[in-house]
Amino acid sequence: MQRTILKTVVSTIFSVVVALATTSHAQAQDAKNPYPTMAPLDQYLMERNAEITMARSAAPESISRDAEVMVLTLHGYEIAAKGNNGFVCMVQRSWTAGTDDPDFWNPKLRAPICFNPPAARFNVPLILKKTELIFAAPSKQRMSEGIKAAFDKKELSEVEPGAMCYMMSKQGYLSDHDGRWHPHLMFFLPLTEPAAWGAGLPASPVLGVKDPANHHTLFLIPLAKWSDGTSASTDDH
Repeated sequence: MQRTILKTVVSTIFSVVVALATTSHAQAQDAKNPYPTMAPLDQYLMERNAEITMARSAAPESISRDAEVMVLTLHGYEIAAKGNNGFVCMVQRSWTAGTDDPDFWNPKLRAPICFNPPAARFNVPLILKKTELIFAAPSKQRMSEGIKAAFDKKELSEVEPGAMCYMMSKQGYLSDHDGRWHPHLMFFLPLTEPAAWGAGLPASPVLGVKDPANHHTLFLIPLAKWSDGTSASTDDH
């Protein structure tokens, strides 16, 4: 009888240890990948007027007031306000990040951005295509394959000279790690080495990211002010 009780106690302790170890491992995995899958779609949506306001906050009012504005709906992005200066302002969601980014499925991510005309002709179709693919099947791999196929078939155009955008919104939330980050400008070039611009070198004001999957190299230049003209202190970053 005593042997039976002892075996039961040992078995119970072992089960508890295994459960604790499994929980600890799962928590460690969650910390590394807090958003393993897409959240319910409504978590990525915004009230329409609030999204229009946030989109316009990406650039100074002198630019964004005459820009076209797009908002995300249950069926993808749609035009919410016509523009007349060729700029397009919108709020990017998490799936515009790299597929290895831990915030790729983060439903809190809101990235107000305002593209100049050459950047809009390159980026807007790319964002719409990514959104279409994600809405059809929330899979990083399928999205990547779909974007590659679209470039191969020339359904997506290559980046043009002079493509740039504004990301100067106080209202943005770019990641759990950085929050709204710095107000900044971004420039899009055909694939090139960032170091050729001195990007990322010590004391250089320019950051650079080579993005073969999306057929461009991106250069970022942090700014000292938000789109409303207020100072962006180091506490904001």
